Amino acid sequence: MQIKVRVLPRARQNSITESSDGILRVHTTAVPDSGRANEAVIKLLAKHLDVPKSQIKIIRGETSHDKLIEY
Repeated sequence: MQIKVRVLPRARQNSITESSDGILRVHTTAVPDSGRANEAVIKLLAKHLDVPKSQIKIIRGETSHDKLIEY
């Protein structure tokens, strides 16, 4: 399954919300440096979706705020 995600790094707290258009907004305290924000996004999504971290992959948007995630 694929989902669209909007990542908001350097947030005050880690959280996931869903916008009215169905895109998940992932707020992470991690900085977008050396892939730290991507790692945090994968960890948060794994917990939110109740799947192992190894099952989540970033298909598109490795260096962008907008990402396509497959799990």
